[in-house]
Amino acid sequence: MEETISLQEIFQTLKKRIVLILSLTVLATLIAGVVSYFYITPIYQASTQLLVNQEKSKTPILNVGEIQTNLQLINTYNVIIKSPAILDIVRDELASETLTTDALNARISVSSVGESQVLTITAQDPDQFVARDIANTTASVFQREISNIMNVDNVSILSQAIATENQGPIKPNKMLNMAIAMVVGLMLGVGLAFLLEYLDTSIKTEQQIERLLVIPVIGAISSMEQKEQDKLAKYQQTRLQEGESL
Repeated sequence: MEETISLQEIFQTLKKRIVLILSLTVLATLIAGVVSYFYITPIYQASTQLLVNQEKSKTPILNVGEIQTNLQLINTYNVIIKSPAILDIVRDELASETLTTDALNARISVSSVGESQVLTITAQDPDQFVARDIANTTASVFQREISNIMNVDNVSILSQAIATENQGPIKPNKMLNMAIAMVVGLMLGVGLAFLLEYLDTSIKTEQQIERLLVIPVIGAISSMEQKEQDKLAKYQQTRLQEGESL
């Protein structure tokens, strides 16, 4: 006989283990909150933008080859900005004993805005002012050194990176971490509830007997709470005392 699980049995299992499910959910959320607020180092971000000037064509006709050349030039600049030829100078100008070339490379990211000629240099650091200095110094060094590297002078700074005392970190996202932990805790609690129910081989209901023995149940002995048993025993004792007095 194929065994099926009804929706009512699922709800009964969840109801029976509701304390376990809620406890795991709350515990996971609290752990994520404590770790996010007190143990994970906040990371700040600062960005500056560069413009790669495009030489004006003598004719107004759109030249596909020029567009492709400019895009390749942007990709080349992305690599040059994070190369030791630039970052070594940035490290020296920052005069930081803890920031090595490899550390700067890990803290800096370069991206282009769509198909435009704008480059964005983004720096991340536990100190927002250090992140600002890394981004601005990298941009100025690249603008200065690109003429020596590629014999061109077509880079200008569009905007400087800024930092304030009230600036918020970009990570960790405390609320998102807690929300994820809450969902994970809830899923873990539900999964554990069904696992415990699956491992529980005791028979508790008439329906379980019918499914196990494949025979109908013709009678059942109802259970009585301890309070009711004490009340019944007291009543019987009272009646017995009354009978003896007669």
